[in-house]
Formats: sequence, C-alpha cells, structure tokens
Amino acid sequence: MSQPTEGICRGLDLPRFSGGINTLRRQSGSRLLSPQQARRQRRSLCLKATSALFSKLFAGKQKDTRPGTDDIWTRVSDKEKAQGVEVEEIVVVEQTKDDGRKAQIVYRTGGIVSAAALEALCVRVGWPERPAAKVEAALRNSFLVATLMLRISGPGQGGPGQADERLVGLARATSDHAFNATIWDVLIDPEYQGLGLGKTLVEKIVRSLLRQDITNITLFADARVVDFYQNLGFAADPEGIKGMFWYPR
Repeated sequence: MSQPTEGICRGLDLPRFSGGINTLRRQSGSRLLSPQQARRQRRSLCLKATSALFSKLFAGKQKDTRPGTDDIWTRVSDKEKAQGVEVEEIVVVEQTKDDGRKAQIVYRTGGIVSAAALEALCVRVGWPERPAAKVEAALRNSFLVATLMLRISGPGQGGPGQADERLVGLARATSDHAFNATIWDVLIDPEYQGLGLGKTLVEKIVRSLLRQDITNITLFADARVVDFYQNLGFAADPEGIKGMFWYPR
C-alpha cells in the first residue's frame, strides 16, 4: 500500500501552519513549538488525515441498488466520449494497492452528472427529495457543475483503461457569465465527510470561477455552516449588505 505524502495533504482540510510558531501555539495550547516540531506535527496530522481517507477509498465498493440510484456507479467517460464533452480533472488524493488497483478522489468540471446520481447524493446527505425534471433543468442551466468522484481503476474494473466512478461530492454555480456567480448545492457524501473534501471542493470551484474572471461570488449558508464558509474567505453581510428573499403568500 502506498504511503500518504505531504503533497497529497494540500487538498485536505488541515490546520495551516504557514503563520509559524504563533499559529502552532494556538493549535497546541500553551506549549511553544520549534519549527522542527511544527513540521513533525504537520506530518503527523497529514498522515492521520490521509490514512482516514484512504481507509475508505476501497471500502464497501458495492453498487447501490436502491430505486433511483442506477447511475451512482458509471463507466468513466463513456457518455462524455459519446457526446464530445470536454472534461477537466484534478486528482485530489490517490492510493494504489498491492494488487494494482488504484483509488482516487478526482475534482471534475465539465462532465455529465445525472439527476438520479445527484438526488441519490442529496438523500444520503439528508436533503428532501426534489422533482427529477427540475433537478435536470438545474444541472443543465448551471454555469459550472463541479464534482468529486471516487474512481476505482485497475484489475477487475472492466477493460483496459476503464474505471468505476461514484459521485461523492458536488457543487454548482449559476452566473451572468461576466461579473457574478452564486454557488449552490454544496454536498459531500456522509461517508466521506470530516476529511477536508468539502473545503477542497469549495476552494476549487471558487478558483474555477476566478479563472473565468468572475470575482463577485456569493452563496447561501445555513447558520450551522457559516463558520465553515467564513474560514474559506466568505463574509456574512459584507458592508451591511443583506440577502433579500421573496416567498409566495
């Protein structure tokens, strides 16, 4: 089994030690750490975080047979290749086993996401079920749909170059294609929560929007996740600006 490395940890939600000793002091109580101790502690946290994630990558790889979840496991890129869809991917974490199988968490934009797969993920997260036709329209009309895919490849995964994929995270954005974008439907499969993948997903979709020169990025957050988004650079009510809602009476 391959060992996790510092490079892999860049995509995970670990305490940031770039601030030096003072940052580490806040993380470690009153004990003052030297730079060498700081590096060792980060390495230790990195190993723990990636080991926790890697222990899940190959676990329970069974196709979900519940109604409406037929598209959770798919053959990689079959639909994309058939429709000529351009897909961009970044490997967030990776593990290779002794038998040659490889597990990856892949950040993807541009790929096809089925409404059934998205709604199955929503159900796992505990969100209420939504009409399939509206979910399909929301995906189709989004400016950007970003996903985290669990990809299993290697022996026993089909023909050469093929892999099995499962949707484990998603976020999408609507936009005026010029100035503004709003992020919606930020979801991480509960089996993979608490490992920093939500942070990775939001950071990467923000970067994807910034690369297209869209700099006014907003989202709606439940009270329990406000701190999460503030730690990623979002501000609540900046300069007194309030979100306004209209509801049918």
